[in-house]
Amino acid sequence: DEPFVRLLPEGTLPDTKHVTQTNYLDLAWRLDRRTGRLIVMSAIDNLVKGASGQAVQSFNILCGFDETAGLT
Repeated sequence: DEPFVRLLPEGTLPDTKHVTQTNYLDLAWRLDRRTGRLIVMSAIDNLVKGASGQAVQSFNILCGFDETAGLT
């Protein structure tokens, strides 16, 4: 239930074009039936979701503001 994490539908791969200039993390997973390993794939825009976006999100939480303020 995180506001900026989107679990993608089965068969969809994360792509940076869908997260550019946003604070979103797109997440997908696949099970490799041959090896039994779980493969996790993600996409973020590091310029937004990186340190600056984290700073704004942390500031909002610390000050009692809506966690998503200024980030949507």
